[in-house]
Amino acid sequence: MTSKSSDKILKRMMDLHPKVIDLTLDRVLNLLDALNNPHKKLPPVIHIAGTNGKGSTLSMIRSGLESAGKSVHTYTSPHLIRFNERIRLAGKLIREDELSALLDECYEANSGEKITYFEITTCAAILAMSRQEANYTLLEVGLGGRLDATNVVERPELVVITPISLDHEQFLGNSIEKISSEKAGIIKKNIPVVVSSQNEKAFEVIENKARALSAPIYSHGNQWLAWEERGRLVYQDDRGLLDIPYPSLKGDHQIINAGCALQALRLLENGQLKNFEEVMGKVHWPARMQKLKDGLLNKYLPSAEIWLDGGHNPAAGEAIAAHLSKLSPRPTYAICGMLNTKDVKGFLTPLEGQIDKLFGISIPDETNTLSGKETSKEANSVGIESSISNGVEAALEIIKNEAKNPRIIICGSLYLAGHVLKLQEYEIK
Repeated sequence: MTSKSSDKILKRMMDLHPKVIDLTLDRVLNLLDALNNPHKKLPPVIHIAGTNGKGSTLSMIRSGLESAGKSVHTYTSPHLIRFNERIRLAGKLIREDELSALLDECYEANSGEKITYFEITTCAAILAMSRQEANYTLLEVGLGGRLDATNVVERPELVVITPISLDHEQFLGNSIEKISSEKAGIIKKNIPVVVSSQNEKAFEVIENKARALSAPIYSHGNQWLAWEERGRLVYQDDRGLLDIPYPSLKGDHQIINAGCALQALRLLENGQLKNFEEVMGKVHWPARMQKLKDGLLNKYLPSAEIWLDGGHNPAAGEAIAAHLSKLSPRPTYAICGMLNTKDVKGFLTPLEGQIDKLFGISIPDETNTLSGKETSKEANSVGIESSISNGVEAALEIIKNEAKNPRIIICGSLYLAGHVLKLQEYEIK
């Protein structure tokens, strides 16, 4: 089968999508029941929710487990280039023929009932992971937590909650407290929960939920700490102090993600995991402050330092700004494309003062893109010099004529990041 076979099935699944999205587990549970309840046959599950850092933290936990010789299934979303990226079986991306067969099986089992794209593909991922042996399953929440399609595992091995901020307000609520309540919905009775650095109000919601369910809580600032010292990552909890290599993922925010991952690893395998020196250097997570090299964009503008980041909310804007602030001075440009559902002003505000000029673009082939004109208008409103461009390559052409050794950050959406990685002919393995 070619990659087009799964694409055709995925497109057919879109026709089942309810006209109005109502977050519920009923559709998922009904389909899982028709599939003979594969969610009850998964290897031990580590369930991860949060607004920022879910994927990075998951990749670090995976690195730690695999470095210790454990086999790991992972389910993440969205994908960047190909849908197959969402599902790893014992460390390897799902094969195209296997994916197509699973999607067909889930489509038939659903019998034409209304179900969202994410719900039915999550069921396919769970079905795949239930059929192959592994030591652990890492499940990343798609949206929220309480009513997310991944929240069907009754007794996970561990729950992890990464930093929470405002995002997806139209589904989760317009306050930190409401959003935190939805994220905390993955906490289960008596199951340990690792909590990353949080807004005070967010932590209060999580802590209250954990206490109500007698779930042991291991939180940043209380049970564990992580910080940078002399270019190294220092981590401390009640078992002692670790002084290990700095994470290969760029950005100061990755220190907290690394600490969260280390705390999770310390709670697994009866605390017997010892290979922490190897963990951080092996981590790779595309489109998270990724420095591009050896691709089409680099060949077109060889003198440029080009970064790619898929972050799209205010916290992501702050993380990008913090990273740029620590780099050596250089003419700095942003190429930004965002979805029309995001807080564009909130994302762009932290970048004021860190970039010299921004080019607003529309995300290619994305129905819900914000126009380049609107993105540029929002950038100007927060004090960033900005203009409209017809796309990434058109913006690069202008930058090429304006600066000899520019720094460029391409940002605003994972969908834009996926488009860029396709241009680069980047392969995710």
